[in-house]
Amino acid sequence: MAAAHRSLLLWMVFNVYLISLTSAQDENQFIYHGFSESKLHLDGMAEILSNGLLQLTNATELQTGHAFYPFSFKSNVSSYKSLSFSTNFVFGIVPDPNNKNSGHGMAFVVSPSLDLSKSKPTAYLGLFNSSNYGLSTNHILAVELDTVQSAEYNDINGNHVGIDVNNLESNESATATYFSDKEVKNITLELASGNPMQIWIDFDETEKLLNVTLAPIRIPKPNRPLLSTSIDLSQIFLDSMYVGFSASTGELVSGQYILGWSFNKSGQAQNLDITKLPSLPVRGSKKRILKIIASLIVAVVVLIAIGATVYIFQKKKYEELCEDWERKYGPHRFSYKNLYNATKGFNDKELIGEGGFGKVYRGVLPSSNEQIAVKNVSHDSKQGMSEFVAEIVSMGRLRHRNLALIGFSDFEFSRGIASGLLYLHEDGEQVVLHRDIKPGNILLDVDLSGKLGDFGLARFYDHGSNPKTTNLIGTLGYLAPELLRTGKATTSTDVFAFGACMLEVACGRKPMAIDPENLNLVDWVTDCWKRGHILDATDPRLEGLYAEEQMELVLKLGLFCSHPNPAARPSMRQVMQYLDGDVMLPHITPDDPLIAAFTASNEASNVLVNFSELLERGSSHTMSTVESILIEGR
Repeated sequence: MAAAHRSLLLWMVFNVYLISLTSAQDENQFIYHGFSESKLHLDGMAEILSNGLLQLTNATELQTGHAFYPFSFKSNVSSYKSLSFSTNFVFGIVPDPNNKNSGHGMAFVVSPSLDLSKSKPTAYLGLFNSSNYGLSTNHILAVELDTVQSAEYNDINGNHVGIDVNNLESNESATATYFSDKEVKNITLELASGNPMQIWIDFDETEKLLNVTLAPIRIPKPNRPLLSTSIDLSQIFLDSMYVGFSASTGELVSGQYILGWSFNKSGQAQNLDITKLPSLPVRGSKKRILKIIASLIVAVVVLIAIGATVYIFQKKKYEELCEDWERKYGPHRFSYKNLYNATKGFNDKELIGEGGFGKVYRGVLPSSNEQIAVKNVSHDSKQGMSEFVAEIVSMGRLRHRNLALIGFSDFEFSRGIASGLLYLHEDGEQVVLHRDIKPGNILLDVDLSGKLGDFGLARFYDHGSNPKTTNLIGTLGYLAPELLRTGKATTSTDVFAFGACMLEVACGRKPMAIDPENLNLVDWVTDCWKRGHILDATDPRLEGLYAEEQMELVLKLGLFCSHPNPAARPSMRQVMQYLDGDVMLPHITPDDPLIAAFTASNEASNVLVNFSELLERGSSHTMSTVESILIEGR
């Protein structure tokens, strides 16, 4: 019995530990795919439906609904970092099937109280009433999804997103749209369409920047936010705040729902898995359509079965051998026949370049007319299949419009590559070091947008950890000085290589001087700047056909990124802010200490490399890299 009691006691202690551990893990973040198991604080019309859907309002007139997560968002306004937060949620506004108009809207809310029961419906959105509207003592931040135009609040229209502080006259608002990375334009969304949509809200206290991004449910987070505004939340938030949702109806009604919600006050919110979300109620007209579809399905089942049989037979007829590494990593496979046709039989006229793996050809997929780049691996490749597989695996884990698995406006070229690098360094699930940024690894699409490719040398590591690789990899002229000393790649060494690319594209000159008597590229640009004519460094073949302000920004920013001291280089997020004009480049002159460091450092200009030492401490790949350096790039 004593042994049994001891076992029971150990089991109880272990479970108390697990409960404590789970609680600690949830102190700063949570994620819900449906709300059946949630502990939300609800009032008004708000309720959780049987399928886990959070319903804020229904077809009842003049009502409000609130739902808050009952943990205190401890902002501690004396600590600037603690004000940052990130959230994303999927919502749906289903209008009354008997009325094409809907009302009134809903909002994501950060409030000092869980109790908004005294707030009013209609245009108040369940946030305020006539006695407290506009008071600074409200301490409320809201991101509204407004479906009715209210003239008293200067609404821009009846389908907009706005950022509100203590009242409903938005600090900034915009028509509900999302930026299509594929079509490179904004596309309008109808908030009260009855379709689920996703919204991301991110506040960075260091930059005091609040970003709001909107998209249909099956579209990844767009590259550009819908709203981006500067705001000082330390003047709004109290020490203890709560997060949640508010919605209201008026004489016009609609069902307003939350399908899933992720929140983090200590980092990036987790992505929602849309396959795990509950479904929105089907509108009346949709029900009739579904009945018609169901009857048609029954009629065509036999035809589908016959078609499937023929398809499987044809597929097996042309089935190819699947390699072991394909089963492990699972990339999309194209048949050799399709790639042969796409490249016109690997015609030399379609040749883009040649590297360590083999030759790269341009092509067009017959099925979609999509332009692609095809890498034809040589059997006698010195780098072998392992690096080729590494590139496929790397690209299979990355999704960004300026990254390519498949060398011009200087400004848009620089911005495109900077956007891709920002994603690699900061916005992906892991930090990705490219380690071989150079013009030869950059492709241009039909719109002359830069695409960063060749991920055979890329390395992944978790955010907040240190990269473990110490092998010297890359091409002279794009290698940061500290990389030559230590062999250790960092995001800062990628920034250095990006700076060298910016200068090379803008100036039409290689980073390293071919003639020992000539200045290298950094010194050449700096010298032109000192003479008061920095634009003299630009490529004469451009014939002055560029915006001088943009070209000057590209040249100066290229110098900052190429600084010999890694601590002086900007991050890729800062680079994007400079290129987008969100932050002005510091006003300095070529005689300031920051610029003087270029010419004072032998590392930044005439770097002498002891190749035998590099080979001794490098990997087998280092030999092919050094050989490629000596013959002007891979």
